[in-house]
Amino acid sequence: MEMPSWKAKELTPGQLSERSGVAVSALHFYEREGLIVSRRTSGNQRRYQRDTLRRVAFIRISQRVGIPLSEIREALGTLPEGRTPNRADWEGLSTGWRRHLDLRIEQLERLRDNLTGCIGCGCLSLEGCALANPHDQLASAGPGARVLEVDFGAGSGEK
Repeated sequence: MEMPSWKAKELTPGQLSERSGVAVSALHFYEREGLIVSRRTSGNQRRYQRDTLRRVAFIRISQRVGIPLSEIREALGTLPEGRTPNRADWEGLSTGWRRHLDLRIEQLERLRDNLTGCIGCGCLSLEGCALANPHDQLASAGPGARVLEVDFGAGSGEK
């Protein structure tokens, strides 16, 4: 695909995909989710403002560190007039996500350190489960693996 001039103010979905490394289908998904916007030409073709590249990069980096799309959308919604995040915006938003990332790290460390032990699923099929979860006491805490679980909702807006 021919790359647009660096002066081009708009990109086609294919150009944006090639420059960002994100599939066209993902760009369309981001648009449906309200994370990016396009305009339609008279021939009903999508065109993205060039600064959408930075917005897509922001979305991808945020996803890579484990931020859910709902929080990314919320963060982008705090920007004036839906503008693309700049360095100061990224610093502010990423600082706000620090607690969330700390909780993810805690969960991954717990998973690594206890991978061979009981995860509190209630199966009682391992010999160790009778010791770690006698009589399936963890069932009262809810479904799933309770020992390794970290509640990401608690304090997610804290620093």
